[in-house]
Amino acid sequence: MVRIAINGDSRVLAEMAVQMWDSNTVDELEAEFAETLNDKQSAFFIKYINDLPVGFAQCGLRTDYVEGTESSPVGYLEGIFVKEEYRKNGYAKELLLACEIWAKEIGCSEFASDCEIDNIDSFKFHMAMGFDEANRIICFKKRL
Repeated sequence: MVRIAINGDSRVLAEMAVQMWDSNTVDELEAEFAETLNDKQSAFFIKYINDLPVGFAQCGLRTDYVEGTESSPVGYLEGIFVKEEYRKNGYAKELLLACEIWAKEIGCSEFASDCEIDNIDSFKFHMAMGFDEANRIICFKKRL
């Protein structure tokens, strides 16, 4: 079963998310997600197997320019994760579909995402899910 996350789910989400975004702590992610769960411009979906959370997806609305898109707002996959032992069962596809439905229901005609250039598994997932590659970029920064 996939369901939309509610306010009390921030800890469950953070415990999974830290496995993907390991530069944060569970507590940091929990605080961030507790805030994001109240934002109508974002949604989380959780995949459960026998009442056990095994994956999640975070999506949102982007009103700034999104590479390769022509409309605004654009639904955006901010992150998707399935626990390793549950992968290759179509659960990420279910989570992505929930995000796409959410975006369509609030008026989006396009859905986008990104991944790191060297994340081959994510690239393959996106291509298998019907995404088209829009661009490859290198980001820069400097201290002022």
